[in-house]
Amino acid sequence: MSAICPECDSDIDIEESDVDVGDELTCSECGSLLRIVNDSPVEFEVADDDDLDDDDEDEDDDDDDDDEDDEDDEDDEDEDDDEETK
Repeated sequence: MSAICPECDSDIDIEESDVDVGDELTCSECGSLLRIVNDSPVEFEVADDDDLDDDDEDEDDDDDDDDEDDEDDEDDEDEDDDEETK
């Protein structure tokens, strides 16, 4: 069976039984990293390395939110201390 590279429209020969959704391969014609998004019939999407970077950035953003919460908690504790000393 063959599928079409979404980047260069080349035919890519592939065994449907050998692939799963989410698998990645490289187009032999244009060198694009492709991800299988459908296994019957086989369909690809371009899987840039940027996709991986985006995931990392999302995790970093979550960590930043946690840090802000920690700072808010510290401010609350400082206010409580000030009230006790009055």
